[in-house]
Amino acid sequence: MLSLPIDVADAIVAALKAEPLKLDAVRAYRPEFDLAELKTLRVSVVPRGIEITSLGRNVNQHDVSVDVGVQQKIDPDDTEALDALMAKVQRIADELRLRRLDLPGDGSAAWVKTENEPIYSPDHLQSKQVFTSVLTFTYRVMR
Repeated sequence: MLSLPIDVADAIVAALKAEPLKLDAVRAYRPEFDLAELKTLRVSVVPRGIEITSLGRNVNQHDVSVDVGVQQKIDPDDTEALDALMAKVQRIADELRLRRLDLPGDGSAAWVKTENEPIYSPDHLQSKQVFTSVLTFTYRVMR
């Protein structure tokens, strides 16, 4: 076991790489790419935070947040391509919703919520011609 946020992020990477999504997802600390690297779809998984609440003498609730970034260089006027990227973001959200993640050892993490606000970055699309959407997933671990 590394750290709980890293374990949860790695489990999300594994879920994104598996059927049915089969995405080339990577865990990163700094998901920064040159525009040339964004010609192909980039899916970055970044641990975001952890909130720990005591539930009793020997049990704590760990709510771990992880960002999943979806980026690709695109013509901002290509509505069909933008719609396809928005659909891919929705498929990622749907696939991870209600999913229990297996963690190293005997642990697991239960899905709590998904946030996607804003659903894409208008600034990135206008200034860099890059579609950027970030989903924030929160998973709960009891230990």
